[in-house]
Order: sequence, then structure tokens, then C-alpha cells
Amino acid sequence: MPTSFLKLKKLQKTITLMQFNLILAIWLGLVLNFGFFEKINQLTPYQGIKSMLFLGATVIVIVATYNLLLQLISWKWSAKFFASLFVIIGGLSAYFVNSLGVIITPDQIQNLLQTDVREAKDLWSIRLIIWTLIFVISPLAVMATLKIEKESLQKQILKKAVMSSVSILFIVTLLFCFYVDYAAIFREHRDLKSMISPQNTIASTLSYYKKKSPKEKLPLVSYGEDAHVVQPAQPSKQPKLMVLVVGETARAESFSLNGYAKNTNPELSKLNIINFSQVSSCGTATAVSLPCMFSGMIRKDYDEKLANHREGLLDIAQRAGYKVTWIDNNSGCKGTCDRVEQYQIPQALKQKWCDASGECLDEILVDSLRDYLKNLQKNDTASHLIVLHQMGSHGPAYFKRSKAPYQPFQPMCNSNAIQGCSTTELHNSYDNSIVYTDHVLSQIIQTLKQNTDYQTGFWYLSDHGESTGEHGLYLHGAPYSMAPTQQTHIPMLMWFSETWQLKNAEQVACLNTQSKQILSHDNLFPSLLSLLDIKTQVIESKNDMLKDCSHALKNKV
Repeated sequence: MPTSFLKLKKLQKTITLMQFNLILAIWLGLVLNFGFFEKINQLTPYQGIKSMLFLGATVIVIVATYNLLLQLISWKWSAKFFASLFVIIGGLSAYFVNSLGVIITPDQIQNLLQTDVREAKDLWSIRLIIWTLIFVISPLAVMATLKIEKESLQKQILKKAVMSSVSILFIVTLLFCFYVDYAAIFREHRDLKSMISPQNTIASTLSYYKKKSPKEKLPLVSYGEDAHVVQPAQPSKQPKLMVLVVGETARAESFSLNGYAKNTNPELSKLNIINFSQVSSCGTATAVSLPCMFSGMIRKDYDEKLANHREGLLDIAQRAGYKVTWIDNNSGCKGTCDRVEQYQIPQALKQKWCDASGECLDEILVDSLRDYLKNLQKNDTASHLIVLHQMGSHGPAYFKRSKAPYQPFQPMCNSNAIQGCSTTELHNSYDNSIVYTDHVLSQIIQTLKQNTDYQTGFWYLSDHGESTGEHGLYLHGAPYSMAPTQQTHIPMLMWFSETWQLKNAEQVACLNTQSKQILSHDNLFPSLLSLLDIKTQVIESKNDMLKDCSHALKNKV
């Protein structure tokens, strides 16, 4: 035997399986979940000693539940396997729950599976490494020094029966004593269980694969097959060209256009735009919002499985005769652009705007749009819908989402371990990313303004918002039912060229009347099709921003 192995064997301490399971249950139930217990303490109806008793009862219930589970699955031959699995999963999920306030749900699992290497690297930090050493590596090392004592099967079963009975007794007794309080708390805060590690990650992963994972070889469902463009009485020599910019992680409350005290929109504020101040997102993460907003389904009725294999907005626009192009500076279109042209960004632009890891500043979208327009044939008579997908304010590395000329707010948080930055630094870093988005959007509008071959239009809206420490939450992806407004209240604005306004005066006038109305992603599908003069029976008129006031305009006339 190697010397190191012999030394390790000498260091090993013998421990019974009952002791091993109890220690593991305490680690999983108590040590990893202080964020959950802190939340429970905030929600407790008691004060003083009663509050401490309620909190203590909650700790015992969680520990006893894990202990009961371990009696069923953890035997001498399987104990260390399950323990290692739970420690790794629980330790990593606890970091995001306890340090960033992230709630682990099936949507978060979907985000994880659909993210790319660049986004994943942004999550790594010194804090995460230290956390991993303490809460993952250290317990695994301790586990290696423990040797589980050999016991007869009969003795193991007897001990497991006793421990299971004790665990059930504690669980039933304490839940009975505090039933009314637990019922009230968990009825109002159903997603609290998603803060308990490692069950949150395990349960959410199983739920994702059962309910949300895309199924292969499902037939494509046609949608809007009757789509066609309604030609005006006097056809224009200038076809329509609409640029739809899908923002990333921008929240409305950080736009000075919406009343934010810091001037985050110095360039857009000087342009003739229509700013919509009361808009909400379909989801709190890209993996949900992006397919939803293009699907033709409203948020409350959104069926993710159906959206995965049904045609959407871009397919309908293409069927109606529009040349549809997707230009991406993010982690992909989540299936929404699979059947339309996907512009390949030239290598020269990547060298200009991207770093060594392949992460690019959003001005690459401006140059890509200019390159795309430059290469259109001069006698082109096709109408165009171009979608630009931003990197935007994607966190936690907000400091990467802007460059020096667009960083007026100092000091900044120059780290992706954002929970370690001061509130001022964190907000400055995020706000600077909005300032840079303001510049990018303004440059896109200026590019369209200079193009006289088309009636040009511009529509910007973010996929979801972002939490930057409010209510102890960071990033995004909270369950929609409990998500703060920072994650659901999004910016949206439009701009139209003089030619578009001249030839579509009623459209623009109609939109101007709705700048302060309550709107959402639900309005994108029908309203964009109407703006593009596309008619189809699948348009729900109640969410069509143009249909909403068309009668009022006619009555005025």
C-alpha cells in the first residue's frame, strides 16, 4: 500500500452509521440554511423568547426531516456516496441562496442549463472559491477521515427504526404545535422551500426535467398561417424596416426617463422617442421571458412546452413577406430565431469589440446593423424586421457592461462578487451599464435616422429586470409570484423616422397616447405585427396597442 494511504487509514476515526447520518443531517439542515432561517425569523409572528422557540422548532424540523431521509437511503455501502452528493449540491446551492438571495426554482435550473461558458465564468469569484473550500471541500475532507463501523444488518435496521421514529416524533409534534404559523407563512410564501439546500436544487432539477425540459422530435406546430401584409392604398417606394432591440437585465426604475434621480439616459432624452413607463415582463429570466414574448401567448397562459415547438412572431413576420434577421450578442435566442436568418458577425467586428474570452461590448450590435444595412441591395424592395439581442446589464459582472467614457458614476464595484461591494458602488456599476445601453440605443436610432431608403422604426424593451441588493436579493430569476418590481418592471421605448411618421401618422399618434398606460410583454406580439401592417387571425386585439385606441381615433375624426 502507498505510504499516504496508510497514513490516511491511521487518521480515520470509526463512527457508527447512526452518528454519521445525524451529523450529516445537522450539516445539511442547519449549517447550509442560515439564509432560510433568517427569512423565517423575519416572517415569524412572535417576539422575544417565543420567536427563538419558533426558530428553534424550525431548525429541528428541517434537521429531523433530513435525518429521516438519510435513514431510508443511507446505508454503510451508500452513506459516503449520498453524503458527498448532498454536500456538493447543498454547498454550492447554499452559496447562491445565502450570499445572493437567489431562490432555486426549475426556472433557475433552466437558466443554468442554457447559459454559456462566458456567463458561467462571470459567477466565479474569490468569495465563491472561499465558500467552496469551507462548505464543500472541508466537509468532504473530514468525511474522508471517518470510517463507518461495521454492524449487522439487524442492528442497522433496529437503529434506523429508532432514529426514524424519533425524527417523525419531532416533526409531527413541532408541526402540530406551530401548525397555524407554518400554514400562514408557507401559504403566503410558497417558494420558501426553494431556499432550503440541497433539496431545492434536487427537487427543482427533477421538476425541470419532468415539466419544462424540451422534448425532442415534437412536430412543429404552424401558427398564423393566414398572415399577410395589408398593402396601403398608395404603395410606398420605401418599405418598412423595423429594428427590435431585446435588452438584457435592464430595469425601468434605473432609467432617468422614468424619473430615476441619476441621469442614466443623457442621449435618449434628447431624441424624439416614446417612453413607456409602466411595462412588466413575462418572466424574471431570459430563458422564460424571451420565448414567451415571441410566442403569441400571454404570460398567464404561457405554455413553455408548446412554445418550444410552435411557430412564433418571427415565423409569422417571415411568412407575411418580411426579411427577418436575428443579430445576437448574448447567449442565443432560446429557440425563437431557429427558422429565420441568423446574422454572422464578421471577425473584424469581433476583434474590435470582444475580449479574449469572446465577451463583446454591445456596440458590436451597432456596427453589425450598419454592416447589414450597407450590404442590402440598392434596389431592395423587401420589408425588414431586424432583432438585436443585447448583452445589456447582465450580471453579476456589471463593470464589464460599459466602458470608461460611459461610466460617470463613481466609485464602481469592479468585482463579480457584488454582495461584497457597498450599495453605492454596486448601484454605480449597474447604473453605468444603463448609461452605456443608452449610448448603444441612441447610436442605433442615429443609424436608422440616416437611412432614407426605408421607413425606419425602432422598438426597445428588456427581457426582465434585476435586483441589486433590495430586500436582500441579487441578480434575477425569483419566482414571479414573489419577485420584486426591480425584476419585473422593465423599460420600453420606441422611435420612428420622419418618413414612418408621415406615412403612418395614426399609428404613431395612437402609441403616444399610451406612454403611461399599464403594458407588458403581452403587447409585443400583436402590436409589432400591427406596426408592420401584418394581419392574422391569431392576433388578440385586446393586447394590440394600435387596436386599443383605433376606435378613439376614428371617433375624433
